[in-house]
Amino acid sequence: MYASLDNVVNKLEKQVQRYRTRQDRRRHTGEVIADYAPVAPEEPEAFTPRIVRTKKFAIRPMSEEEAMLQMEMLGHSFFVFENADTGEVNVLYVRKDGNYGLIERA
Repeated sequence: MYASLDNVVNKLEKQVQRYRTRQDRRRHTGEVIADYAPVAPEEPEAFTPRIVRTKKFAIRPMSEEEAMLQMEMLGHSFFVFENADTGEVNVLYVRKDGNYGLIERA
């Protein structure tokens, strides 16, 4: 009986982790999460994306390694920072393969 309970708990933990990861991805990609309801067979209105939120934050100089740590601690998929070596604003992001990418000004 206890072994069966352990198996169920493990399966539920995996499902919760998958659900949270899916929700996090949707939140980071801007995908709309909506309740599904029957739709009348009318022409759907054209969706026009718009800015729905604005954030202001201080950009401080740091190394690329420190930016990676900050991004991981915040749980974000990208991070904007001032590169301490170049003085330029850079964007660090997580690639689909799990590695990092760095966007620099040309």
